[in-house]
Amino acid sequence: MTQEPLTLYKLIILYMLDRVTFPLTKAQVSDFILEKEYTNFLTLQQATAELIDAELITASTSRNRTYLEITAEGRETLSFFRSRINNSIRKDIDVFLNEHELEMRNEASILADYYKSMSGEYEAHLQAKEKGVTVIELTLSVPDEDTASAICANWQKKNQDIYQYLIRQLF
Repeated sequence: MTQEPLTLYKLIILYMLDRVTFPLTKAQVSDFILEKEYTNFLTLQQATAELIDAELITASTSRNRTYLEITAEGRETLSFFRSRINNSIRKDIDVFLNEHELEMRNEASILADYYKSMSGEYEAHLQAKEKGVTVIELTLSVPDEDTASAICANWQKKNQDIYQYLIRQLF
């Protein structure tokens, strides 16, 4: 593969991450790029890995999701090479982000993970963020992995109701 197309894919990823104020999941970035048929899955994975290795983006994983964020170096790099992204591609990205912003923001802002604690129980760690600020954070100890997994799944669906309930009870 020549370097030029791979560079374009990297710039597309940087542009997407620069246009949002929250991390995007690797799946969200992939969905857009693969849906538009800009490249294939393996090439996209290579571009993402090279951006991470170059520290132009960061990746963090929680419960089978990998979250991507642009770094200061990534923003600087994008500022130098933004003009290499075709206007129609930038427009496609902007339209996609505008149409899916709420669902993508919710997916990136509602975090749930569990792990086995030193005591042998499982701890479900639940978090909701808004604009990068933690609004609520809970850790619940439960006796088994199935319960912890169910709590994490329900947090994704019911976090707003739970938050509102706690606020009503505490204020």
